[in-house]
Parts: sequence; structure tokens; C-alpha cells
Amino acid sequence: MRLIVETREIDPVDDLLAYAHPSVPLAWLRRGDGIVAIGDGMPVFLRVPAGTGAMRSTLIAESWRKLTDAAEIDDVVNLPGTGLVGFGALTFDEDSAADSVLIVPSVILGKHQGRGWITRIAPAGQDLPQDQPDATIEPCAYGPHWAGTLGPGAQTPEGYQASVRRALDRIGAGEMSKVVLARDLAGTIPIGSDLRRLVRALSTGYPDTWAFSVDGLIGASPETLVTVQNGTVTARVLAGTIGRGADADEDGEAAAHLASSTKDLDEHQYAVQSLLTSLRPHVRAMASSEQPFLLKLPNLFHLATDVEGELSDGESALDLVGALHPTAAVAGTPTDIAVAAIRELEPFDRGRYAGPVGWIDGNGNGEWAIALRCAQFETEPVRRSAEYSDTIAVTAYAGAGIVAASDPETELLETRVKFRPVVDALA
Repeated sequence: MRLIVETREIDPVDDLLAYAHPSVPLAWLRRGDGIVAIGDGMPVFLRVPAGTGAMRSTLIAESWRKLTDAAEIDDVVNLPGTGLVGFGALTFDEDSAADSVLIVPSVILGKHQGRGWITRIAPAGQDLPQDQPDATIEPCAYGPHWAGTLGPGAQTPEGYQASVRRALDRIGAGEMSKVVLARDLAGTIPIGSDLRRLVRALSTGYPDTWAFSVDGLIGASPETLVTVQNGTVTARVLAGTIGRGADADEDGEAAAHLASSTKDLDEHQYAVQSLLTSLRPHVRAMASSEQPFLLKLPNLFHLATDVEGELSDGESALDLVGALHPTAAVAGTPTDIAVAAIRELEPFDRGRYAGPVGWIDGNGNGEWAIALRCAQFETEPVRRSAEYSDTIAVTAYAGAGIVAASDPETELLETRVKFRPVVDALA
């Protein structure tokens, strides 16, 4: 397919999310900046199921390169995120039954550091979307407030602790050094709910995260998998977590405990080394801090390390996504053994949880996070008995890194803290 793309600068809008579709928002936001698809225009998308015979990220990267090479792009703004742009959400595991997707909307609205733009995209031979010209773009009023319900999923709290104990037996036997185990919460929301309200609650409540909504996957991730901007590559590793205290004194104690915890520092180092090993063949002049810093979020502290370098081989952000995922921060060490253990120890398919989510443009720039603090909303309503209205199914996920010094009850408590953003927003 050959696409025609036109990007023009406009006055920046105050609330990008207000222009997204209420029930199927397509958005990537941080501190008010970002990109959203306007309305429900027909998208061009690549949907890759399991069993394709090759890595899905590789297939998507190759398809994106072909789409970009054939496109006719008229971009006078020329910023990362302008011109041809695709929104993506990939599965954690290549064997997942869920689809990996890359979606190219027909109209995109963007804002970055005080500059605004609109991008229109159409197949060659068709007119560019003109039903919303620059002067008459109108936001869609937010729908009424709503609440969802969440309860135990396939992995109960008791089942989770049992899985942690089984993982500790394997670690003690020397099979692996770390494995990240998740559990799920399952529930429903009323049909017709304005999902932009959930995105907005996560974005405003956790402003230092990437708030995203792609093909029903909605969340607010604090962990960047990789960012590429004009040849500069950055990544952030998060591993090692503790809940915030109830007051300033408890907060200080929690931070000090995390900063000196041998268990958490070891877990963090596994994740950092995994990232550096995967990134090194693609980047020159790579640098990272020797010691992690404390990342403070509203509900917890993370040990964090930032990595930066210069892209050395002309690859795109999607190419690096394929090279880096899955990281030790969300899988374990060694990665292949940890992923195999996850398949055995988790009684569900993770789908896109802990997979890459983000965007890529025609120049190979992109921002990709790891899909954490998130929930997957089904696109089809759940038909209930006659006395009830239809609902939409939702599944939320949270996980914790298991190493030799882990305690099952403590790891369960960590997942409860990590569920809080989505549970609070749904309520």
C-alpha cells in the first residue's frame, strides 16, 4: 500500500485526549504532550497473530520500512511524531494467542513543547481527510463518569504465592537467577463507557509515566523500553520496588531500605546488564550511571537506571524494540529460561501485558514503553443474562521480580501496590 501523508502546524490544543474517540481512544501522552488519533476514521493497520514463523516485531519493522519507503510524505513540521506515524502494541510472548498490532490512523493531532500539528493520511488515489479542517477541529465532550468492577482472575493470591515458591525452588536449583511473575484481576465495565476518562485519570494521577491507549490496551507505564530521536537512543530500567510510606518519616525509611536492599540491587543489576548486552550491538558511545537512582511515583519507589547512546547502524525504533524485548526487568535472567518458566507458572496468557507499546514515525523515531500498570479491554461486549445490560470485559495485570531472597507474601504485597493505579482509576 502507498500512503499520502500531510502534516501542518496548528495552534496547540489544551486537551489532546478530548479529540480521541470515546470508546476506542488511540493515544500516547505525557504531561499534556503527545499524539492522539482524531475520531474514528478508518485506520490502516498491521495485525500479526501467533504462529507466523518469525518474530512479530521483526515482521512489523519490515512492513513499516516498506510502508515508509513507498509513502509520499509532506511534513513541514519535521518533529519526532510528525509525518507518517503508527501506534503499536506487541505481545509479551511470541507464543501468545493475542495479536500484535501497528495502527496508522487517518487523522492525528499532536503537541510537543508548545508546538501543535495535525497529520492527515490516506491511501494513494484517495483524498486526504478534510472533514475536520484545521479551523473547525472540535473536541468530543467527555461522557458521564462510570465505574468498573475487578476481582480475582485466573491467578488467585494463594495461587500466586504458590507460583513464587515454585520459582524459588528453580532459582535455588540454579536454573535461573530471576523470573518475573504476574497475576491478574478480571472484571467488567458498563458498555458505552468513555474510556478517555480512564486514560485521563492515569495521565493526571501519574504524570511522570507514559499514558497510553492502543487497541484496548490502556495504562500508565513508568518504564521506557527505548526512545529514538534523531539518532539518539535512550532507555530506562526499572527493577526493585517498595511501597511509599504513610508519612514523611515512613517515606524516608522506605526509600532508604530500597536503596540499600541487596535483594533489590541484585534484581536491578540483572535488568541493567540484560539491557546493555542487547543494546550494545546497535549503539555507540553508550553510557549509564554506575548506581541506580530512586524514581518516586505517587504510590511507590523504583530503583532506576538511565542509558543513552548514539544509533550506529541506521535502524529504527521498532528494530530496537525487537532487539531489546523482553528485558530482564519483565522476564528474568537468563531470559529464554525465564520466559519458559513464566509459561508454566502463570495460569494465563499475558497477551500484551509487559510487552512493547508506543509509536514510530517515518524517520525511525519512536517512543516505546513496557506495558505496565495496565489493563486490556475487550472490543466486543459480554452478553449477560436478560436482566442485565451488556458489559465490556477487562483484565488488569501486575507482577514482581523473583530472586533468591524473595519472600512470597512480600511479592504478593508488591503486586497489590502495582495494581493500585488501574484499580483506583477504574473505581
